Amino acid sequence: MKTLSIEQYPLFSVRFFKAYIITMRPYLMFVSGATAIVGMSFATELEVTKAILIFIAGFLSYGFGQALTDCFQIDTDSISSPYRPLTQGIVNRYYFLAISSIGLLFCISVFTYFNPINIGFGVLAGFGLATYTDFKRKWWAGPFYNAWIVLVLFVMSYLSAIGKIYFDFSNSIFLVACLAVFFGYANFVLTGYFKDISADRVTSYNTLPVKYGRKISVVVSDLFATIVTASTLFIVLLLAFDSVPFQIIMKSLVFIYTGLGMSILTQISLHSVKKDAEAHLAIVPCVHCYILVLSGFATINKPTWFIPLLVFYSFYIFILKIRPAKDQI
Repeated sequence: MKTLSIEQYPLFSVRFFKAYIITMRPYLMFVSGATAIVGMSFATELEVTKAILIFIAGFLSYGFGQALTDCFQIDTDSISSPYRPLTQGIVNRYYFLAISSIGLLFCISVFTYFNPINIGFGVLAGFGLATYTDFKRKWWAGPFYNAWIVLVLFVMSYLSAIGKIYFDFSNSIFLVACLAVFFGYANFVLTGYFKDISADRVTSYNTLPVKYGRKISVVVSDLFATIVTASTLFIVLLLAFDSVPFQIIMKSLVFIYTGLGMSILTQISLHSVKKDAEAHLAIVPCVHCYILVLSGFATINKPTWFIPLLVFYSFYIFILKIRPAKDQI
């Protein structure tokens, strides 16, 4: 019996390039972009060129990291996300591994150029990405394991911007931003698992929804969202009682309140999810929440970034609308 062979796209071709871009998930690169933005917003002084380079490294890091981890999750993605190039076999997996590794090395190099200590954090993050698939199979680890990697990106952006080894733990905004990055992203990861339950069960990915079902998992998601909401509102109250100019607070609240509204929508939608195909209705506002809340923190630190952040968010909405699979995120 003959088997059909699939022709793979040549490495240096437009088709291969488009396939790699799809695998990077450009609409989710705004997540790492927002993480880098809020991290570097804590720098007292920041040159435009330096800020742009840090942003580019942060923005691209998600795409390269996503393409890298996808190389190790073809089994479950073949069931839940058949539109992806790697699952179709139309691209060479090892080419994707090489390009992703080179891309991540570039990002780490940018961070290290501005602060040499970042080479250690870069190696740590790279190790995390390479081992994430194994931890995704453990119900207690997946969201937390992915979240600490993104928190490392926040730290690298912060250290690159300030150019020295210093953590201002006395700054309440810095501490709450860390919480928002960690638990906000952990909630995005957990919410994302709701679209892959059937595929993960078949391929032995013992995620929290697979192990304990949707009802228990959504309660855990509610807890993550509550931590982000409560800590963010604490900062808003703190600013109100700390004589911060009204204009600064109002600019940040445009993002923060819209983001918290998206958080509520996420949790309400997640409680209504009955099957994998419906999960995107909760995942989409969860991503909105993450980007908006972090934009709010960045605006507190850098009020002049308000308009650029509005433009950044508008681009995210546009790119999200043209994603290749509307029920995927």
